[in-house]
Amino acid sequence: MTVTPRMVRVGDVMMSGLLAEADAPRAVIVAVHGGGSSAAYFDCPGHPRLSLMRTAAALGYTVVALDRPGYGASDAYPDAVGQAEQRTALAYGAVDAMLGARDRGAGVFLLGHSNGCELALRMTVDERAEQADVFGVALAGTGLRYDAAALEMISSATLTYRPPGLRELLWQPADLYPRLTNTPNARSGARYEAAMALDWPRRDFPALAAEVQVPVHFTVAEHERVWQSDADALAAISGLFTAAPRMTVHRQIGAGHNISVSVGAAAYHLTILAFIEECLATQAGTTVTLEVG
Repeated sequence: MTVTPRMVRVGDVMMSGLLAEADAPRAVIVAVHGGGSSAAYFDCPGHPRLSLMRTAAALGYTVVALDRPGYGASDAYPDAVGQAEQRTALAYGAVDAMLGARDRGAGVFLLGHSNGCELALRMTVDERAEQADVFGVALAGTGLRYDAAALEMISSATLTYRPPGLRELLWQPADLYPRLTNTPNARSGARYEAAMALDWPRRDFPALAAEVQVPVHFTVAEHERVWQSDADALAAISGLFTAAPRMTVHRQIGAGHNISVSVGAAAYHLTILAFIEECLATQAGTTVTLEVG
């Protein structure tokens, strides 16, 4: 299975990412990475079995993993990515340009991790979602309430300063992560992210979640250290999606915050793909008859 780097122009901005194609795809998965990362997060370096892109393509899904606006090629255009509407338009434009005339199957399923959940949800509720046939969204590595230690670090982090302990917060316990041939990290975060990260739990997440009208899959890692993830926290998150026809909460065993490059990545990705299959079956009104005996 081949994962191909792509670079496309959207208006005056260059956008980059990765593409894994399936023949006659069932649907397209658009994956959006978190802060300080890149599209390679979804193609676990040196571990193809843990790659969302390779697993999904082998099972019949085309995958577009975007370098989020402000990352990759678009890092050179800070004035074009500062506003949420700019980023949403660029993301949709990049997906369209990367796919071109390729078959999109039943439509688009959006997947966001950490800070990428903001863009994934904005794309889900955007007016362009209907034309793109967005039929579901999956979120991981996010929440409504930061862990106290995480909030202190995030509040003090800047483009050029990463506070002590931040790596441990994101990449511990160490035995949950394989040895990576190249870490999928960006040189720095995007300029808009500091404010976005603080506004997300108290304003943007609740507002966007209330507008979602497609099935939602929410995953929390067993060893999540950035966000509070006890029963009360997860109940509060579930309660945000008042217009969604379905809300599924899943706790992924054997995973830390960076779930798609953890040793639990394969199990997590298969869980997401199973949810997508369920969405497609519901969308098609499929009835399964079991014969026993």
